[in-house]
Amino acid sequence: MLATPNSATSPAVVPSRRLLLVDDEPNILAALSRLLRRDRYEVFCAGSGAAGLDVLGQHCVDVIVSDQRMPGMLGVDFLRQARAICPDSIRIMLSGYTELQSVTAAVNEVAIFKFLTKPWDDAQLLGHIAEAFRIKEIADDNQRLHLELRSANHELAAANRKLEQLLLEKQEQISLDETALQGARDLMEHWPIALVGVDDSGMIAIDRVRADMLALFGELCQVLTP
Repeated sequence: MLATPNSATSPAVVPSRRLLLVDDEPNILAALSRLLRRDRYEVFCAGSGAAGLDVLGQHCVDVIVSDQRMPGMLGVDFLRQARAICPDSIRIMLSGYTELQSVTAAVNEVAIFKFLTKPWDDAQLLGHIAEAFRIKEIADDNQRLHLELRSANHELAAANRKLEQLLLEKQEQISLDETALQGARDLMEHWPIALVGVDDSGMIAIDRVRADMLALFGELCQVLTP
């Protein structure tokens, strides 16, 4: 198993596009690696299906290109297990013309994006791999936006619940204040002495002078008046 970044980038730059190549022929892996060097992918190479699964156990890659006819594990069997490990990866298969019919039935099960025959056309291979990465990035963006939207909805729901609680508490406080005010009014109505309240501007705000007290006060004034 061999893992090789395909570009001489600065140590501070981390490649974001991960590609796994699986083929039992070292010269095929070398040729593919040279071809893909210019596109600045982070390329992992594996010489068998088992080695490819080991890579996926450590790195969840974006795109997988696998040969079909390999000793020990066929490409379709490798891709089936790879899908279970990295379900969001885009899978491409390399195969000979005589193998296409035998693997076509596995398209839906393994969700193979493209079949490419050996020997491949360089421009076609590069185009399909670039398209696979674009599809993967669109899917990642959609998933990210979905998670952000779900998080925003949860925050909005929490804010609404808090607002409803504040409104309920405010209504309860208003109800308590109204009850207390009514109680104070009832108390002043039956208070045995006169009450006069004046606000800051000098206006009478509270006036609870009983009529019999006013009459008594008037009689007293007449007696005291010479």
